[in-house]
Amino acid sequence: MINLRSVDLNLLVALDALLDEVHVSRAAARIGLSQPAMSNALERCRYLFKDALLERGQPGMRLTPKAALLRAPLKNILAEIGALLQPQAPDLSTLEQTIRILLPDAPATLVLSPLLVRLSSTAPHLQIVACPWHGAKAALESLIGGELDLAVSVFPEVPDALERVELSHETYCVVMRKGHPAAHKFNLTQWLNYPHVLVSGHGDTSSPLDARLSQLGHNRNIGVVVPSFLAVPAVLLASDYISLLPRRCLPTEWDKTHVVFDPPLSVAGFPLHLAWHKRRAKDHGVQYVATVIREILSQP
Repeated sequence: MINLRSVDLNLLVALDALLDEVHVSRAAARIGLSQPAMSNALERCRYLFKDALLERGQPGMRLTPKAALLRAPLKNILAEIGALLQPQAPDLSTLEQTIRILLPDAPATLVLSPLLVRLSSTAPHLQIVACPWHGAKAALESLIGGELDLAVSVFPEVPDALERVELSHETYCVVMRKGHPAAHKFNLTQWLNYPHVLVSGHGDTSSPLDARLSQLGHNRNIGVVVPSFLAVPAVLLASDYISLLPRRCLPTEWDKTHVVFDPPLSVAGFPLHLAWHKRRAKDHGVQYVATVIREILSQP
C-alpha cells in the first residue's frame, strides 16, 4: 500500500504534462520547469509507478501501455483536487486558462467571433484553442483523454464519463446560385436534373439520402464531394451544381448571391450538441465558455 504522505502531488502535475506531450522538454515548458527538473520528475514517477512510462519509439518517445491507462484517471484526480482547492468561483476577469474547443466548420464561423468578443470584455485572459476536426468519434475520445475541453458536434450517444447538452436543431435547405435554371418552378424533377455537391469529411460519394431516393425509384448525380460546408457556396456560384445545406451554413447575405428552397421531399434535420468530460463540470473557465457557446448557438 502506497504511503500518500510520501507522494508529492506536484509529481502528478508533471506526469500529466509528460503523458500529454510525450516529450520531456515540451512538458517542462508547459508547466514552467527546467528540462533537468522535468527529467528528474520523470525518474521519480517511474519509481513511484514501477514503470518506464515514456520509452523510445519511432520517431521520438511513446507512452508505455501502463502510461496510456493512467492518462484519464490522472486527469480526473487533478480536476477533483483543483475543485477542492478552489471551491469559490474565481473572478473571470483575472482567470488565466487555456481552453481547447472542437468546432466543426460551420459552427466555428458562427461561434468564434461572438465568443471572442464576449471573452474580451468578461474573461480577457482565457486563451481559446480551436482544434482540428477529425470526426465525432475522435472528438469523444479526445474529451475522455483530456486533449479537448469542449466539443460541438452531433453526438447521438456519449460515454458515461461525458456530459452532453443539445444546442439547437438544424434543418436542411436546397441551395443554388441566383439565376440557376432549376430555380424556375423548382420541384423534385428540377432538383434531380442537375449535379449535386456532397459534403463528406471521409470522401463518401453517397449519403443516407441517396439510399432513400433509391428506395423511391430516384437517384441524384453527385458531381463533386468536398470536405467542408464552407467550400460549397463558392462551388455553387461558379456552376450549375445544387447542394443540400444546413441552414446555419448559408453564407452571410446569401440572398444577394444564392437562392434557397425547402427540400422537394422530407429531409430529417439533426440536433447539434455540446459535450465535455464530467471532470470539467466544476471548471469555472470551461463552464463559462460552454455557457457562452450555448447562448450563441441557441439563438435562431
